[in-house]
Amino acid sequence: MDDTLKTARKHMEAAIDHLKKDLARIRTGRASTSLLDDLMVDYYGTPTPVAQVASVSVPEPRMLTVQPWEQNMVAPIERAIMQSDLGITPSNDGKLIRLPIPPLTEDRRKEFVKQAHKCGEETRVSIRNARRDAIDALKKLQKDGDLSEDDSKRGQDQVQKLTDDFGTRVEDILKRKDAEIMEI
Repeated sequence: MDDTLKTARKHMEAAIDHLKKDLARIRTGRASTSLLDDLMVDYYGTPTPVAQVASVSVPEPRMLTVQPWEQNMVAPIERAIMQSDLGITPSNDGKLIRLPIPPLTEDRRKEFVKQAHKCGEETRVSIRNARRDAIDALKKLQKDGDLSEDDSKRGQDQVQKLTDDFGTRVEDILKRKDAEIMEI
């Protein structure tokens, strides 16, 4: 029973971690290096993350800078940024690429909030799937005679409590992200 609970907890933690990564990619009104985490650039014919070919920094709240380690990478990085769905127009001086983060419109903020809630719902589904798998495993243990009916019921109650706790964590994370997105 303990193994089943540990497995369920591990899957639920993984769902929360995935949610945090997804939400970090959703743009808010301020600059964050995580905006470029998924951006791939052509590095001598190989798709490579920007962070592996350049230094990304936040010199001011609404500005990102990308400093390529090789000067000939400025154009491919700039091209990758323009082709991405970031909605940011880069400017470069031959050595450094500047990405001014434009302030978000009200409609765009609401779009991002919807996107965040969609990620949250996907996480809730993952958590419920982990709950279902754990309860099925406990019922199978009971059916096989490895677990008493009382222990199975107690285990199912613990799994439900764990599910409720993780559901609350998802709500808290989403509230913080909503506030961050809607902040002007």
